[in-house]
Amino acid sequence: MSLKATDTADAADDYLERRTLRRGSAGWVLLAGLGVAYVVSGDYSGWNLGLEKGGFGGLAIATVLMGTMYACMVFALAELSAILPTAGGGYGFARRALGPWGGFLTGTAILIEYVLAPAAIVIFIGEYVKSLGLFGITSSWPVYLFCFAFFIGIHLWGVGEALIASFVVTGIAVLALIVFALGALPDFSVSALDDIPVDTSAFGASSWLPMGLLGIWAAFPFGMWFFLGVEGVPLAAEETRDPARTLPKAIRWSMGVLVVLAVITFFAAAGARGSAAIQDAGNPLVEALQPDGKATALSRFVNYAGLAGLVASFFSLIYAGSRQLFALSRAGYLPRVLSLTSGRKAPYLGLLVPGTIGFALAAGTGDGGRMLNIAVFGATISYALMSLSHIVLRRREPGLERPYRTPGGIVTSSVALVLACSALVATFLVDVTAAFIALGVYAAAAAYFGLYSRKHLVAKAPEEEFAALAAAEAELERD
Repeated sequence: MSLKATDTADAADDYLERRTLRRGSAGWVLLAGLGVAYVVSGDYSGWNLGLEKGGFGGLAIATVLMGTMYACMVFALAELSAILPTAGGGYGFARRALGPWGGFLTGTAILIEYVLAPAAIVIFIGEYVKSLGLFGITSSWPVYLFCFAFFIGIHLWGVGEALIASFVVTGIAVLALIVFALGALPDFSVSALDDIPVDTSAFGASSWLPMGLLGIWAAFPFGMWFFLGVEGVPLAAEETRDPARTLPKAIRWSMGVLVVLAVITFFAAAGARGSAAIQDAGNPLVEALQPDGKATALSRFVNYAGLAGLVASFFSLIYAGSRQLFALSRAGYLPRVLSLTSGRKAPYLGLLVPGTIGFALAAGTGDGGRMLNIAVFGATISYALMSLSHIVLRRREPGLERPYRTPGGIVTSSVALVLACSALVATFLVDVTAAFIALGVYAAAAAYFGLYSRKHLVAKAPEEEFAALAAAEAELERD
């Protein structure tokens, strides 16, 4: 498509000046912490529901496969983020490789994930506050409103302060996971891992696969919860020092930490209490430490730390969603007003609008599980498109300068692509309603882009400039 179809506002000299983020606010350590923060709440709750779908063996295999998908994908993203260090993240990569439609569909899928996930997590925060008996507070809309208002307020204060706060809370949550594993170790028993009753009618069923081979596939979305969100690290590209070097390092380190946390959490929780006892628990780590149902000093500590983990992920996902919305808006894919930044270089509408939507969904439905399933649906679409973008750019632009190169090249991103497509199909095995709700939102967004915004893109936006430069270079080569 031609970028000549942009509005006259595109030519305004101050357009990008009113849409800039604070540069150089984060180094690789803070970004690695951000990657862990996106995900750490998944270690405290949610993943255990996969035990009901596939048993210990099914969830274990699903976690290994989904961990492989994420590892392959983040290596591809490390290369792409070094090439295109913009706030668009996955959308920017897909825009360069797959054109405006590919960029919009990828960015929208990411946005679905990052708007729905905080809405789900804030409900879980409310449940944790209620279970702890803090001042008699119940899980209700005042709790949700306080969380959104308070943490969005910190983000409006400034990205550097926000990332430091997130790093501290995440550190507490990670430390508590290690303490939990050490505390659960004395009660660990191999026989407890496969104590879920076997469904003898399921094909391939055994004590390790009580729901059969299909249970492995059904457990895919829950295996993802140990890693869901780590792909958001590149969204901090424009606020990073030396992004071509910093982003790949941060992505690799955050993924490494998450793998270790997934292994120790999964085995310690299931082995200490038994898979059957924690398969439907809202706080599986606490349940694992309370075999007789009585709270101990350790279980209370882990319970409070679980709240810290939920806060860390909630806080960080608000950041990720605002940056994705900012980038799509700045380039004209969404209404441009959403990318305006404040005097402290924070995209204030990019924070307030998703926050308002998230609060309304949480207060109106109270169904955190369904919203997470919708978020997973959006995530799997974006994973497939980002992996495909790496393959396309490797083939189409082999001479492109790559400060970091993905180990294994397109073989690595191809593995991620196949597993992402498999995970997308698996979402229909878990929650058909959530999958179709996500499809409806996706279709409405695509209609908006097809009928309006694709004709009003902003040529000055970094992602569009990258694409225009690539097109010009290709034309020169043909001539």
